[in-house]
Amino acid sequence: MSKTIAMSLPSVPISGGLSQYFREVWKFPILEPEEEFALAKRWRDHGDVEAAHSLVTSHLRLVAKIAMGYRGYGLPVSDLVSEGSIGLMKAVKKFEPDRGFRLSTYAMWWIRAAITEYVLRSWSMVKLGTMAAQKKLFFSLRKLKSSLNMLEGDDLTPDQAAKLSKVMNVSEREIIDMNRRLTSRDLSLNAPLSQEEALEFQDTLVDEAPSPEAQCQKKQELGLRKQLLKKAIATLPERERNIFVERRLTEDPLTLEELGKRYGVSRERVRQLEVRAYNKVKDAIENAAAG
Repeated sequence: MSKTIAMSLPSVPISGGLSQYFREVWKFPILEPEEEFALAKRWRDHGDVEAAHSLVTSHLRLVAKIAMGYRGYGLPVSDLVSEGSIGLMKAVKKFEPDRGFRLSTYAMWWIRAAITEYVLRSWSMVKLGTMAAQKKLFFSLRKLKSSLNMLEGDDLTPDQAAKLSKVMNVSEREIIDMNRRLTSRDLSLNAPLSQEEALEFQDTLVDEAPSPEAQCQKKQELGLRKQLLKKAIATLPERERNIFVERRLTEDPLTLEELGKRYGVSRERVRQLEVRAYNKVKDAIENAAAG
């Protein structure tokens, strides 16, 4: 049903032209209670798509009015209207005319729910909480700050946070965190820098990391050094090799005294063997690299 009706509704312009759209939806007549009841019965009992279409179009002005109330969140009004229209179609689909209330009363909840969910989804890539209290805080904080003459876009002072905390009955930490979410938006990497320039936000970002070529070169060089070291160590006598590895190539090197006890020699002798092994390895690597 929703797809069929959506295809026949006035299209919401992606950018600009909203005034024309509003003029179009205001042309659809407001239904009288008896007429609305009859259409709702035809849709519910017989699946009459034309009846559902009339119910939807007659309430598009309600969608537009509610959507305009959410302009302060920096999202395109056209998107808000589109989401609200989806909520309206869901309301028509579930509407029970025999309960005795008007469709507008029922649809208002669905329209607001659809728009607020869209705002929450779009506001940040970092998901906001879904608890009712957090949603209420999100949509009430801006209005409350305005009523208390607190500047938009500024961090709250401790006194302001305490005042808002008392009014909203939530912790000061929650107030501060939500205020920061409201005053700083995630910016798309594809967002244009201005209307005049073709540059996007991502074009201004500088990657401080080494280039792929430099990383590849470094990896190759490291691999070569490891090979040379492995070959140089293999030329050492076993005792010197073990001392060199234990003293130079382990995260937790053994002390000269510990190695002296292992091999039955003095600390000084272990130091001499270590230095000799190091010099042999160094000379072997330098010769191999030069060759």
